[in-house]
Amino acid sequence: MVEKIKLEWFSNIRADILAGIVVALALIPEAISFSIIAGVDPMVGLYASFTIAVIIAFAGGRPAMISAATGAMALVMVPLVRDYGVQYLFAATILTGIIQILFGVFKIARFMKFIPNSVMIGFVNALAILIFMAQVPHFIGINNLTYVFVAITLVILYVLPKFFKAIPAPLVAIVILTAVTIFSGAELRTVGDLGIISQTLPNFLLPDVPFTLETLQIIFPYSLSLAIVGLTETLLTASIVDDMTGTDSNKNREARGQGIANIVTGFFGGMAGCAMIGQSVINVKSGGRGRLSTFVAGIFLIILIMIFGDLVVQIPMPVLVGIMIMVSVGTFDWSSFKYLVKAPRSDAFVMLVTVGIVLFTNDLSKGVIAGVILSALFFVAKISSIKVKKQLEESTITYHVEGQLFFASVEGFVKAFDTEVENENIVIDFANAHIWDESAVGAIDKVVLNYRENGNIVTIRNLNSASKKLVDKLAVYSETNPKLSTN
Repeated sequence: MVEKIKLEWFSNIRADILAGIVVALALIPEAISFSIIAGVDPMVGLYASFTIAVIIAFAGGRPAMISAATGAMALVMVPLVRDYGVQYLFAATILTGIIQILFGVFKIARFMKFIPNSVMIGFVNALAILIFMAQVPHFIGINNLTYVFVAITLVILYVLPKFFKAIPAPLVAIVILTAVTIFSGAELRTVGDLGIISQTLPNFLLPDVPFTLETLQIIFPYSLSLAIVGLTETLLTASIVDDMTGTDSNKNREARGQGIANIVTGFFGGMAGCAMIGQSVINVKSGGRGRLSTFVAGIFLIILIMIFGDLVVQIPMPVLVGIMIMVSVGTFDWSSFKYLVKAPRSDAFVMLVTVGIVLFTNDLSKGVIAGVILSALFFVAKISSIKVKKQLEESTITYHVEGQLFFASVEGFVKAFDTEVENENIVIDFANAHIWDESAVGAIDKVVLNYRENGNIVTIRNLNSASKKLVDKLAVYSETNPKLSTN
């Protein structure tokens, strides 16, 4: 236990601290922007980012992953805040956390294995595009100096690491270009233009809502949606960070940790949040590997608000835009263009649909769910093709069945048999087939009983153990036809 704590917290102290500082600086405009999207005060997003980051550092299952207020969650909150107010949002945030804890207890993360690679690629690419699109209003059509600062930021981010790695390049860019902006008086949009930052700590509060069944009916649909959206984005982000760092994570613990973080956040005046792939990528690329990086991000965020608030509001937006553009470029899976050419058409189509739905709805969970459903349909269509080969011998007609017999393939199976013959020995060989469900057993019953009506003797041969167990349990023919046998 002690060794695990040392590994997760203190094996990478210097890099984790510096990475956390970078993330904290990048979190501020994001949190303010997401608050504006949700229709709440900017401090609601900032308090949420602080609280969630600090708690998830201890309770989460993926070291070095950053969780805070997010755009995907903010979009779900819009109608709740608009129709009922921010106090109902706090109550919904608490309920969201409770639902996520239950998801973690019931090990919902095991369903991650049902998300195909094509959906994962689509998710990552859609997220990269969304990150870039979110930056567009902050630098397109502002002024020429904005473009210059974005370009300089990108040069620093890509060139500096080749010569100097002691301090993360994003931190260097923020410090230098903020100083240049302040001392030169350059006309640039700053963090302060997004909203007012109050230099106050969050206070514990009970949501000012009636504790009635009616309130529960109002907030439950939103809380359920927030829980699903949050865990979908969190678990997919955890998988991406797993790949980036070459390490594994406890995703059920992460689900429970997200729940705990959101419950506490709701009591401290924050909005529900989840893992952020953009900030997580910044953290990892800046050298963050342990829980300390996530903890520092949260603590330094509140320090920036409380002590350096007047300075933080002067950080030029073009610098932060440049950092997020770097994140979007690094997040996008550029090999997916080759994937579109080389992968099966169904997989390529699923990837494109996932990307399209996410961009159209601005909701990552809808794209992922649509991609999974579409992949499942393609899979069912692919394996529902069953072959039945007829072989004539001296006194026997043998049918060799190949493939998976289940609800989607039973129609083709039944049509493959000529049940009009009379007084023949019929053998149905399942050596290269598998029986999956009641529909499949029903189809076998139908074929066998049709043969029986014409005086044929039918033998079912070479069922594997699982198929035989299912057939013996559900089939009608073996109980009603004394001329029938199974081997």
